[in-house]
Amino acid sequence: MASSSTLSSLVFSHHFLPNNPSKSPLLPFSTTSSPNPPRIRRPSIEASSSNSRRDAYVIDEKTQLLLERYGIDPSELEPRRDKKSRRKREEVEKQLPEETKAPRTTHKLLQVLGGKARRKKLLSPKGMDVRPMMEVVKGAAFGILQVAGGSPAFLRPGRWLDLYSGTGSVGIEAISRGCSEVHFVEMDPWVVTEVLRPNLEWTGFLDVSVIHRVRVESFLEQAEHSLCKDGPFDYISVTPPYTAVDYSILMEQLAKSCLVGKDTFILVEYP
Repeated sequence: MASSSTLSSLVFSHHFLPNNPSKSPLLPFSTTSSPNPPRIRRPSIEASSSNSRRDAYVIDEKTQLLLERYGIDPSELEPRRDKKSRRKREEVEKQLPEETKAPRTTHKLLQVLGGKARRKKLLSPKGMDVRPMMEVVKGAAFGILQVAGGSPAFLRPGRWLDLYSGTGSVGIEAISRGCSEVHFVEMDPWVVTEVLRPNLEWTGFLDVSVIHRVRVESFLEQAEHSLCKDGPFDYISVTPPYTAVDYSILMEQLAKSCLVGKDTFILVEYP
């Protein structure tokens, strides 16, 4: 959802997972980003001339539609001159006790791109504590998976594991396009209660979904005693908070997991 960084998604088959991931690179099945992806610039902002409201600004309708397409909340943009004060404010808020922090809220900027729930709007948290996959990246990634599975119009039927699911937009897209069951792994209780579950209820996919409110690392460790009896997943998506995980450790743990089979497709998003 970030507008200032280039997001890439890597899709690869389990055939390319090395026996020793620490010594052998993961070879891509296909990538959704170009060698020189275009940078998304922040739109120009017209500041108000009022001395009493120096930070007031307006965004034209065309720019607002563009921002919403990329999953950016126009109301959260601020003039460039306020960047330092905004950072300072965020640092102070992190140090505040939970009861003094501003309540977390949601908005509907995301939508399902294809399948039976196409164009249905999805909730996502305001702010940048949860960053859903950009819609242009998500659309391209699912297009690759559909062609790889032999059906350009839909995903081949199967089970999907959505790690770091957040809003659930990736797993919901999977159900909408043909998956029979999705397991969502998300540790934030507020996101699960106020965002993920309502999105599943709104799209009508709650009955074919399983929510695991646990850390991804713990989930993968415990899977051998719970989920492995049902066999490996057909698809696995990995969309972690970029700075909060060590990708090499995460991918090595996933490569050794019983949840991955010889025909599993794995979708990884990275900065």
